[in-house]
Amino acid sequence: MLEDIKNLRKDYRAHTLGAGDVKESPILQFSAWFEEAVAAQLPEPNAMTLATSTLDGAPSARIVLLKGVDEQGFVFYTNYESRKGKVLSQNPKAALVFLWHELQRQVRVEGGVERVSKEESEAYFQSRPKGSQIGAWVSPQSQIIIRREDLEEKAAALEQQYARAEHLPLPPNWGGFRLHPTLMEFWQGRSNRLHDRIQYTLLADNKWKIERLAP
Repeated sequence: MLEDIKNLRKDYRAHTLGAGDVKESPILQFSAWFEEAVAAQLPEPNAMTLATSTLDGAPSARIVLLKGVDEQGFVFYTNYESRKGKVLSQNPKAALVFLWHELQRQVRVEGGVERVSKEESEAYFQSRPKGSQIGAWVSPQSQIIIRREDLEEKAAALEQQYARAEHLPLPPNWGGFRLHPTLMEFWQGRSNRLHDRIQYTLLADNKWKIERLAP
Protein backbone atom coordinates (compact mmCIF):
# COMPACT_ATOMS: atom_id res chain seq x y z
CA MET A 1 0.00 0.00 0.00
CA LEU A 2 2.73 2.51 0.89
CA GLU A 3 4.13 2.43 -2.63
CA ASP A 4 0.75 3.70 -3.87
CA ILE A 5 0.87 6.94 -1.85
CA LYS A 6 2.19 8.89 -4.84
CA ASN A 7 -0.94 7.96 -6.78
CA LEU A 8 -3.43 9.24 -4.20
CA ARG A 9 -5.08 12.36 -5.56
CA LYS A 10 -8.47 14.01 -5.88
CA ASP A 11 -9.75 16.76 -8.14
CA TYR A 12 -11.51 19.57 -6.24
CA ARG A 13 -14.65 21.07 -7.73
CA ALA A 14 -16.97 21.85 -4.79
CA HIS A 15 -16.65 25.65 -4.52
CA THR A 16 -14.80 28.75 -5.73
CA LEU A 17 -13.38 31.70 -3.81
CA GLY A 18 -12.78 35.14 -5.29
CA ALA A 19 -11.49 38.31 -3.66
CA GLY A 20 -14.94 39.80 -4.18
CA ASP A 21 -16.56 36.89 -2.35
CA VAL A 22 -14.83 37.35 1.01
CA LYS A 23 -15.75 39.66 3.85
CA GLU A 24 -13.69 42.68 4.93
CA SER A 25 -12.75 41.01 8.22
CA PRO A 26 -11.05 37.60 8.20
CA ILE A 27 -12.83 36.77 11.47
CA LEU A 28 -16.19 37.33 9.79
CA GLN A 29 -15.03 35.23 6.84
CA PHE A 30 -13.86 32.49 9.19
CA SER A 31 -17.18 32.59 11.05
CA ALA A 32 -19.09 32.17 7.78
CA TRP A 33 -16.99 29.18 6.74
CA PHE A 34 -17.15 27.69 10.24
CA GLU A 35 -20.94 27.92 10.27
CA GLU A 36 -21.02 26.11 6.92
CA ALA A 37 -18.78 23.38 8.35
CA VAL A 38 -21.13 22.98 11.32
CA ALA A 39 -24.19 22.96 9.05
CA ALA A 40 -22.55 20.24 6.95
CA GLN A 41 -22.24 18.18 10.16
CA LEU A 42 -18.51 17.70 9.77
CA PRO A 43 -16.87 15.79 12.63
CA GLU A 44 -15.35 18.23 15.14
CA PRO A 45 -15.15 21.28 12.87
CA ASN A 46 -13.36 23.12 15.69
CA ALA A 47 -10.38 20.73 15.57
CA MET A 48 -7.26 22.60 14.52
CA THR A 49 -3.54 22.01 14.22
CA LEU A 50 -1.56 24.21 16.62
CA ALA A 51 2.06 24.76 15.57
CA THR A 52 4.61 26.23 17.96
CA SER A 53 8.36 26.76 18.02
CA THR A 54 10.99 26.95 20.71
CA LEU A 55 13.25 30.00 20.87
CA ASP A 56 15.95 28.08 18.97
CA GLY A 57 13.53 27.18 16.17
CA ALA A 58 12.51 23.60 16.99
CA PRO A 59 8.92 23.21 15.74
CA SER A 60 6.13 21.02 17.08
CA ALA A 61 2.48 20.59 16.15
CA ARG A 62 -0.60 18.90 17.57
CA ILE A 63 -4.39 18.92 17.25
CA VAL A 64 -6.33 21.00 19.78
CA LEU A 65 -9.92 22.26 19.90
CA LEU A 66 -11.00 25.84 19.26
CA LYS A 67 -13.16 27.01 22.16
CA GLY A 68 -13.84 30.63 21.24
CA VAL A 69 -13.32 33.13 18.43
CA ASP A 70 -14.06 36.84 18.05
CA GLU A 71 -12.30 39.92 16.67
CA GLN A 72 -9.70 39.54 19.44
CA GLY A 73 -8.65 36.11 18.24
CA PHE A 74 -8.82 32.33 18.63
CA VAL A 75 -9.02 30.73 22.10
CA PHE A 76 -7.97 27.25 23.19
CA TYR A 77 -7.25 25.72 26.60
CA THR A 78 -4.49 23.53 27.97
CA ASN A 79 -2.27 22.71 30.92
CA TYR A 80 0.22 25.58 31.15
CA GLU A 81 2.92 23.10 32.19
CA SER A 82 2.39 20.89 29.12
CA ARG A 83 4.94 21.00 26.32
CA LYS A 84 2.92 23.47 24.28
CA GLY A 85 2.13 25.55 27.35
CA LYS A 86 5.80 25.92 28.24
CA VAL A 87 6.84 26.66 24.65
CA LEU A 88 4.15 29.32 24.25
CA SER A 89 5.23 30.95 27.50
CA GLN A 90 8.79 31.20 26.16
CA ASN A 91 7.94 32.06 22.55
CA PRO A 92 4.40 33.49 22.35
CA LYS A 93 3.89 33.05 18.62
CA ALA A 94 1.93 30.29 16.92
CA ALA A 95 0.07 29.13 13.83
CA LEU A 96 -3.25 27.34 13.43
CA VAL A 97 -4.60 25.24 10.57
CA PHE A 98 -8.22 24.19 10.09
CA LEU A 99 -8.95 21.50 7.48
CA TRP A 100 -12.56 20.91 6.41
CA HIS A 101 -11.82 18.27 3.81
CA GLU A 102 -15.44 17.54 2.90
CA LEU A 103 -15.82 21.20 1.85
CA GLN A 104 -12.36 21.18 0.24
CA ARG A 105 -11.31 24.10 2.45
CA GLN A 106 -8.40 25.05 4.66
CA VAL A 107 -7.77 28.09 6.85
CA ARG A 108 -4.34 29.13 8.12
CA VAL A 109 -3.84 31.61 10.97
CA GLU A 110 -0.62 33.17 12.28
CA GLY A 111 -0.06 35.58 15.15
CA GLY A 112 1.02 36.34 18.67
CA VAL A 113 -0.32 34.48 21.70
CA GLU A 114 -1.19 35.51 25.25
CA ARG A 115 -2.95 33.89 28.18
CA VAL A 116 -6.61 34.68 28.72
CA SER A 117 -7.68 36.04 32.11
CA LYS A 118 -8.07 33.73 35.08
CA GLU A 119 -11.77 34.65 35.17
CA GLU A 120 -12.25 33.59 31.54
CA SER A 121 -10.36 30.34 32.14
CA GLU A 122 -12.38 29.58 35.25
CA ALA A 123 -15.70 30.24 33.53
CA TYR A 124 -14.81 27.86 30.71
CA PHE A 125 -13.27 25.23 33.01
CA GLN A 126 -16.42 25.00 35.11
CA SER A 127 -18.59 24.73 32.00
CA ARG A 128 -16.82 21.48 31.07
CA PRO A 129 -18.21 18.06 31.99
CA LYS A 130 -17.23 17.14 35.53
CA GLY A 131 -15.17 14.22 34.28
CA SER A 132 -13.11 16.58 32.12
CA GLN A 133 -12.55 18.84 35.11
CA ILE A 134 -11.27 15.88 37.10
CA GLY A 135 -9.06 14.82 34.22
CA ALA A 136 -7.42 18.24 34.10
CA TRP A 137 -6.56 17.99 37.80
CA VAL A 138 -5.07 14.49 37.72
CA SER A 139 -3.07 14.64 34.47
CA PRO A 140 0.50 16.05 34.55
CA GLN A 141 0.16 16.66 30.81
CA SER A 142 3.18 15.82 28.64
CA GLN A 143 5.12 14.34 31.57
CA ILE A 144 6.27 10.71 31.57
CA ILE A 145 4.11 8.42 33.72
CA ILE A 146 4.77 4.79 34.64
CA ARG A 147 1.23 3.46 35.01
CA ARG A 148 -2.14 4.53 33.68
CA GLU A 149 -3.61 3.09 36.86
CA ASP A 150 -2.07 5.98 38.82
CA LEU A 151 -4.21 8.44 36.84
CA GLU A 152 -7.32 6.33 37.31
CA GLU A 153 -6.74 6.07 41.06
CA LYS A 154 -6.29 9.83 41.40
CA ALA A 155 -9.44 10.40 39.32
CA ALA A 156 -11.44 8.04 41.52
CA ALA A 157 -10.23 9.82 44.66
CA LEU A 158 -11.27 13.21 43.24
CA GLU A 159 -14.65 11.85 42.18
CA GLN A 160 -15.24 10.81 45.76
CA GLN A 161 -13.90 14.06 47.20
CA TYR A 162 -16.15 16.20 45.00
CA ALA A 163 -19.10 13.81 44.86
CA ARG A 164 -21.50 16.46 46.13
CA ALA A 165 -19.95 19.41 44.28
CA GLU A 166 -21.15 20.56 40.88
CA HIS A 167 -17.81 22.11 39.93
CA LEU A 168 -14.16 21.69 40.78
CA PRO A 169 -11.94 24.73 41.35
CA LEU A 170 -9.71 25.87 38.50
CA PRO A 171 -6.30 24.16 38.63
CA PRO A 172 -3.52 26.74 39.09
CA ASN A 173 -1.63 25.39 36.06
CA TRP A 174 -4.57 25.24 33.63
CA GLY A 175 -6.14 27.87 31.41
CA GLY A 176 -6.56 29.44 28.02
CA PHE A 177 -4.44 31.03 25.34
CA ARG A 178 -5.67 33.55 22.78
CA LEU A 179 -3.96 33.81 19.39
CA HIS A 180 -4.29 37.33 17.98
CA PRO A 181 -4.17 36.91 14.19
CA THR A 182 -1.86 39.03 12.07
CA LEU A 183 -2.20 36.86 8.95
CA MET A 184 -5.02 34.60 7.78
CA GLU A 185 -5.30 32.60 4.58
CA PHE A 186 -8.43 30.98 3.15
CA TRP A 187 -7.78 28.09 0.76
CA GLN A 188 -10.46 26.66 -1.51
CA GLY A 189 -9.63 23.56 -3.51
CA ARG A 190 -10.05 23.92 -7.28
CA SER A 191 -9.68 21.66 -10.28
CA ASN A 192 -6.21 20.83 -11.67
CA ARG A 193 -4.56 22.12 -8.49
CA LEU A 194 -5.31 25.75 -9.49
CA HIS A 195 -6.64 26.40 -6.01
CA ASP A 196 -8.06 29.69 -4.76
CA ARG A 197 -6.03 31.34 -1.98
CA ILE A 198 -7.09 34.61 -0.38
CA GLN A 199 -4.75 36.14 2.20
CA TYR A 200 -5.49 38.78 4.84
CA THR A 201 -2.55 40.71 6.32
CA LEU A 202 -2.97 43.03 9.31
CA LEU A 203 -1.55 46.50 8.65
CA ALA A 204 -0.17 49.06 11.08
CA ASP A 205 -3.51 50.92 11.18
CA ASN A 206 -5.29 47.68 12.21
CA LYS A 207 -6.95 47.36 8.80
CA TRP A 208 -6.72 44.19 6.75
CA LYS A 209 -5.07 43.99 3.34
CA ILE A 210 -6.68 41.35 1.09
CA GLU A 211 -4.64 39.70 -1.67
CA ARG A 212 -4.87 36.64 -3.93
CA LEU A 213 -2.01 34.16 -3.80
CA ALA A 214 -0.90 31.77 -6.50
CA PRO A 215 -1.83 28.15 -5.69
